Formats: sequence, structure tokens, C-alpha cells
Amino acid sequence: MNPSVDIGNVTLTYRGGSADVLALEGTSLRVARGEFAAVVGPSGCGKSSLMKLVTGLIAADAGEVVIFGHKVHGPVKIAGMAFQNPNLLPWRRVIDNVLLPLEIVEPHRHRFRREKAQYRKQAVALLATVGLDGFGERYPWELSGGMQQRASLCRALIHQPALLMLDEPFAALDAFTREELWGVLQRLWLDRKPTMILVTHDLREAVYLADTIYVMTARPGRIMSKTSVELSRPRTLKDTFKSEFIEPVQALRIQISEVMGAE
Repeated sequence: MNPSVDIGNVTLTYRGGSADVLALEGTSLRVARGEFAAVVGPSGCGKSSLMKLVTGLIAADAGEVVIFGHKVHGPVKIAGMAFQNPNLLPWRRVIDNVLLPLEIVEPHRHRFRREKAQYRKQAVALLATVGLDGFGERYPWELSGGMQQRASLCRALIHQPALLMLDEPFAALDAFTREELWGVLQRLWLDRKPTMILVTHDLREAVYLADTIYVMTARPGRIMSKTSVELSRPRTLKDTFKSEFIEPVQALRIQISEVMGAE
């Protein structure tokens, strides 16, 4: 099966300021269609840079990025993104924030006004799947941080992207809310099966959510190892006490400690 994401021997340098910064060097990564992959590593290793390369927000100096068989030369329309901050527009109601990509991304943009009623029904149904039934007419400032992040996930999924990129989407939340949203995200993935790539510093989060976990070296970043998670799905918080969960978390922690030069 052809991969949905194929990063081939990519090098990336950030230029400007007092000195150039070599962020990625000889980095390769392949993610299968419908796979849930996670990328972990020390701070500053280039995890978020990988996200930007895949979505076409920046271009590599060398190597190539191929998404669903097509080389990336600019912003990728088939990708959805969710970040650490929900970035909801405060002057728009929650449902209008969720609908925003449909006003921008073709082919939805062309028919948005004509089919707005149907799109709103889809948004209402999607909000209900993440526990936000009845909150569509609220404003973002009326929602808790966890609720805002749920709305952000809905916005990323509303145009049914084949690829969803997640850049530490739960990092700013408390532990209880974060673990609750692991379950929400897992259900969304099981229902829709897009290809998902999660960047995270939370090794428990990576093992709970992902099929495959890639570990990056310190800057300049490259992929140093690949770990398959053997836990069956759907996963629950009870699974976090099993050896199949604890052992890969510990192994990943040791790998990253060695990369950082820790004892």
C-alpha cells in the first residue's frame, strides 16, 4: 500500500537573524493511509517543522515531501490542523468557527452559501460527537479550555480531510481534561479513519493514541527509531496500567533521555 505521507531525506534550514539554524537533516518518514502516527523527541528537534513541511507551509532545502502520491509545492488543501492553542475567532459563534474551513477550502467555498444549511447540520452533528451538543451558538469565551479544544478539533475535521496534523493539541490542558480528550480524539479517528500525525512531548499520550511512534534526535532532527504499539483498540485509561502500555512509555523515555545526554 502506498503511504499517505512520504518524507524523503529532507533537509531544512531557517535563515536569518544572527545565524542560520539547521532544523532537519536527512529526515525520512513514511505514514500509511489511515494510520495514527506520533512523533516525539526533545524540545527544538524539529517536530513542528515536520508538520509545516507536510502541510506545505514551508519548503525543504533538499529532499521531497509526497502526500497521497503528489509532491508538496504549497499549502495542502486535503489536510486539517489542530494546535496547542484553539485559536477560535472570538467574534464568531462556535458553530461559525467550526464552519470556517468550508468558507475557505474548495470545493466547499464555491457552494458554501448555497448549501450552508446542510453544512450547519454537519457541524452540529460533529459538535455533538465531541460532547458539545447545544454549544454551537455560544461564543468561544463562554467555553472552558477543554471545550474550546474540542471545537478546534471539529473545525479541523469539518471538511473531512484525508490527513489530520496535530501539533501538541492538548499540551495546555490539565491532566484530567487531557486524558478525557484522548478518548474523544480516538473515537473521531476510529469513526473516520483519516491519516493522523500527532506531535507531542507526552509519551503516555503518544502510546495511548498512536499505532506507530517515531523518535527524533536532537537538532538537526532526523528519525532515529520507530515503535509499534501493540495495544488493541478502542483503548481506555485502564489500559494505561498494563505492561503493554507501561513498557513502551519507559523505553521511549530512555531513548529520549539518551538523546538529551541525561543519566
